[in-house]
Amino acid sequence: MNGLPHPDLLPPAGEHPEGHKGDAAAARCPGRVNLLDFDLKGLTDYFESIGEKPFRAKQVLRWLHQYGAENFEQMTDLAKGLRAKLAEVAEIRPPKLIAEQASEDGTRKFLLEVGPGNRVETVFIPEDTRGTLCVSTQVGCALECSFCSTGRQGFNRNLSVAEIIGQLWWANKALGRDPKGERIISNVVLMGMGEPLLNFDNTVTAISIMLDDHAYGLSRRRVTVSTSGVVPAMDRLAAQMPVALALSLHAPNDALRDELVPINRKYPLAVLLAACRRYLTVAPRDFITMEYVMLDGVNDRPEHAKQLIELVRDVPCKFNLIPFNPFPNSGYRRSPPDAVRRFTALLAAAGIVTTTRKTRGDDIDAACGQLAGEVEDKTRRTLKRIDIGQEAA
Repeated sequence: MNGLPHPDLLPPAGEHPEGHKGDAAAARCPGRVNLLDFDLKGLTDYFESIGEKPFRAKQVLRWLHQYGAENFEQMTDLAKGLRAKLAEVAEIRPPKLIAEQASEDGTRKFLLEVGPGNRVETVFIPEDTRGTLCVSTQVGCALECSFCSTGRQGFNRNLSVAEIIGQLWWANKALGRDPKGERIISNVVLMGMGEPLLNFDNTVTAISIMLDDHAYGLSRRRVTVSTSGVVPAMDRLAAQMPVALALSLHAPNDALRDELVPINRKYPLAVLLAACRRYLTVAPRDFITMEYVMLDGVNDRPEHAKQLIELVRDVPCKFNLIPFNPFPNSGYRRSPPDAVRRFTALLAAAGIVTTTRKTRGDDIDAACGQLAGEVEDKTRRTLKRIDIGQEAA
């Protein structure tokens, strides 16, 4: 099944015990299992563990993700006894929706609470031929890429499966369907807050739900994982859940990438590109998307483009040049349009398909690199930066 049922098929929102914006649904019920944490296999195992038939898992998965059910009473094809039982032992607890913002260009940003002091952002980007949801996987980011607003905030924890898939759950409810009855969201990119492959198990389970025909029914080509280059996890992803892959490259040599993307010090470019070649043997697409943020005077010169051409010579790829989106005290500037055009021309002349990402949602801080949410930092990264700034002053 594809698409959500008509809202009339569900009881009115006012009859939901969860109330407005899922307030009670977001409240933790001690001892109850959150069914949004399960893919089909996990849900099947759960139903068997409570003495129910395994086929119930498909029914409930459809109610959760195709119908957007918020409570068990809405699941009208389940026996009343089962609904009552589930209400005692389980719950449907998405992250709490705090706010929505709409950009002039149609981009929409959702702010979700994932525990005291922690909020994450997810962004919907409408285009002529598709609708893409950019999903977060961590509260903050465990890495510290120097040009990224999220990285500056530090890191608190990995998101649970329910908190990852809950972003798609909420966005589907907010956006609904087009006049043809199709879902507005056709693509998902795990490019929001955090490094997906450092939250590997929860990310893979959430992707499993996205791909399941009883849930969202997306194809592997329409789900993209973006990574800064966690090589062992790239190999695990290839073995367990090969979807489209994007690599946050951002530099043509190890010296510069060590500065911009510090994980490069552990997995340098030669090791990283070898992993890309391995991934392509099982990937649903025959290329890797190379993401490259354009930083004025840092990585946008003709010599950088020439180094890139040599670097990726034996890795089928496409380049996505990303205009840098400024944030306070970033220390970087956006490359001027002429520099971007020259860079693009050099890559294109070498036969590399190159696009420049449109800046979307920057009026609501929803553009690439601007997602920040609210993070109760456990790394003390922000305090260290303040100390350094005070010493420099």
